[in-house]
Amino acid sequence: MFALVVVSVLLGAFAQRITGMGFALVVSPMLVILLGPFDGVLIVNLCGVLSSLLIIPRVWKHIEWRTFVWLAVPALLAIVPGSLLAATLGGPQLQLGVGLLVIAALTVSLVVTRTEHTIPRRPAAIVAGAASGFMNTAAGVGGPALSVYAVLTRWPQAQFAATLQPYFVVIGSASLLTKFVFSGGALPQLEASSWLFVVLALLAGLGLGELLHTRISHRAARTAVIWIAYLGGTAAVVDGALELLG
Repeated sequence: MFALVVVSVLLGAFAQRITGMGFALVVSPMLVILLGPFDGVLIVNLCGVLSSLLIIPRVWKHIEWRTFVWLAVPALLAIVPGSLLAATLGGPQLQLGVGLLVIAALTVSLVVTRTEHTIPRRPAAIVAGAASGFMNTAAGVGGPALSVYAVLTRWPQAQFAATLQPYFVVIGSASLLTKFVFSGGALPQLEASSWLFVVLALLAGLGLGELLHTRISHRAARTAVIWIAYLGGTAAVVDGALELLG
């Protein structure tokens, strides 16, 4: 079972380097099934922070710090209710919710990509940031809300992917802190050797992405991430529903 956790982290880190936001979408549903919804999302948040920290130096010149602030402030405010929800809901209910949030967020982002409309950036940033912050801490997936924002404001891909890295560092760190407080100090029950394998898988995925990001079509990589996330979200919904019914 733990081998699947390692493979998921490797694939997620690879997707993160290629697309800028694929880590949580790929990893969250699988880790929720394998480790439980609370521990799974906690590890997703932690690995997301580490992967973004390692990517930031590579994309520093493209980061739009003003947009980062407009997204991060409402996201930080929305993290509190998301953390409370994650700490108080039962395992099957939270797992079902994570799966449904992943599917809903992906579907909305796909529908929005077909629109030709644009909207003002600052009001949209407040809404997108709040939605992303809540979903990041409750389900580990803050990226789709930002994808919707990027499409509706015609945000260039290079700046979008770069600005998301410091955003995920700040939001992921805040999510970890608030969930730690609201859960009474609960931590994932992993051995030291397991943590080592998770970190090594993360580094391997990022390294592979660094080598191949200029050779792989961003569109193809994003399509693959979406399909994997849909399958993982569906599996999390089915597994959570079966536990509730059982």
